[in-house]
Amino acid sequence: MDFLTRKITLAAAAEFGTPLYVYDEAALRARAGAVLAFPSAFGCAARYAMKALPTAAVLRVFTDAGLDIDASSGYEAERAMRAGVAPGRIQITAQELPKDLAELVRRGVKFNASSLRQLRVYGGLFPGSSISVRINPGLGSGHNNRTNVGGPSSSFGIWREDLDEALAVADEFGLRLTEMHTHVGSGSDVEMWLRCASLSLDIAARLPEVRKLSLGGGFKVGRMPGEISADLAAIGAELKRAFEEFARAHGRELGLEIEPGTYLVAGAGALICRVDDVADTGPEGYRFIKVDSGMTEMLRPSMYGAQHPMALVAQSEEAREPGEYLVVGHCCESGDILTPAPGNPEGLQPRTLPGPRIGDLVVIGGAGAYCASMAAKNYNSFPECAEAMLTQDGELQLIRKRQTLEQIVQNEILPGDQA
Repeated sequence: MDFLTRKITLAAAAEFGTPLYVYDEAALRARAGAVLAFPSAFGCAARYAMKALPTAAVLRVFTDAGLDIDASSGYEAERAMRAGVAPGRIQITAQELPKDLAELVRRGVKFNASSLRQLRVYGGLFPGSSISVRINPGLGSGHNNRTNVGGPSSSFGIWREDLDEALAVADEFGLRLTEMHTHVGSGSDVEMWLRCASLSLDIAARLPEVRKLSLGGGFKVGRMPGEISADLAAIGAELKRAFEEFARAHGRELGLEIEPGTYLVAGAGALICRVDDVADTGPEGYRFIKVDSGMTEMLRPSMYGAQHPMALVAQSEEAREPGEYLVVGHCCESGDILTPAPGNPEGLQPRTLPGPRIGDLVVIGGAGAYCASMAAKNYNSFPECAEAMLTQDGELQLIRKRQTLEQIVQNEILPGDQA
């Protein structure tokens, strides 16, 4: 939340209302530069995993900086193109096969087959072509099971023991498997990244036409004090050595591709909300700060027990006595808790905050990744909130209007109203 001073926070809330996401352009560009400098043996390309935060203005910042786009659905690919991203800079890696796959590929979008069925369908549409395949190497990493997308408990990618069948499908349709992709999850452990990379390189050795290995997966960002963030230089140095050893052993120089999401945007975003009420359940209970936001903007705490830093920005500058408070959302839902126990969405962990008054602001940091994009939008019919960008010139620009009730219900049809 370093970019949100008290003055900027109050100004943003006054101009655009609350709840409001604010993103820092300078931080976005700095993170893009760090990713593009990732160490590599034979070249490194980088894609932004747009599922983390798909707002058009953010995509524009990253593509202008030199990042390509990783799309998790055909809809995301279309959304990126509508934001001005060239089709050739987009690759789809999706659980659900896009219904308009043929049209997307003909327009220039790249495709990464994530299952035997997807590979077979692609082969039927484009026999004799080159393709990337996603393989589950049997191991993954993540800060909890829900962010681990590799290993036997994950459905992501073609299971490593089905590689021969994948090769048979490729042979049936004359496909050339020239790129390989794995997704190891989201972690900071250098040794785990190296182990996952080594397993992936062993599989790549069985795919003689592969010239690029994409090690998909996020680099953990520590949002709270004491949380460890991934060290890109340390991870990259180990991967560089592994790729060099592969080249010596197999006579093949593999290009590297990475596709971070969280690392690029998590720390560059904050959610500003307003204190709507204060409640107390007595000496044996809790004191609550009720805000005009919650799981409708930020689902991670309810889903993962995720921790986000918080600050209270008072309307007046007089000193306030600090106390222990649970911060809760505006939804009629017992799970709408913004201060759960770490890693335990059913637990509670109060935060030390200055004494709140109705109308004060609460700023929630680390909110750039998987917050606006992964919220319980429109639950209790709350409109999707607005988003703003703090430009490098220090100006606040609206980049997403607040949704209206009319937009929420515009596709509903009452019986008898069909014309």
